Amino acid sequence: MAPEGEALQALALALGRVPSGLFILTARQGERETGMLASWVQQCSFDPPQVSVAVRPDRAVAAWLTPGAAFTLNIIGDGQSHFLSHFGKGFDLDQLAFAGLAVERPEGEGPVLTAALGHLLCRVAGRMSAGDHDLFVGTVVGGRLHQPDGRPWVHMRKNGLRY
Repeated sequence: MAPEGEALQALALALGRVPSGLFILTARQGERETGMLASWVQQCSFDPPQVSVAVRPDRAVAAWLTPGAAFTLNIIGDGQSHFLSHFGKGFDLDQLAFAGLAVERPEGEGPVLTAALGHLLCRVAGRMSAGDHDLFVGTVVGGRLHQPDGRPWVHMRKNGLRY
């Protein structure tokens, strides 16, 4: 039985203290490209190196994340709030998601935000439903730090039951 009332509020406060990083997931399909803010990202394997990423299934980019598809996780550094304001609202697939940003576009990869702390190049290895999100597992095939002395942005929500 799900908690209600005060128990639900207490649960929401505790769950909100689970820390996460902040990332910009980018992907390309043909000539189209997009990016979205992601916070539910975690390394989940050493061999091969893999990460898990939670994405709402109604996000347009979720349709592009098919088995083997490339995506890039751009790691947001501490204080890089301009990425949050730029990507926080999301983009439709026909919008220019990277206008005004320094971007590398490696062949066959999602766009790389060169001002970010770093990036990971990934391939979709699996997908499963996880409540109101889908959980994608990506095999990490490359990446680098752009700011070797930088620190990642660590995020905690005030309420663990909503963004």
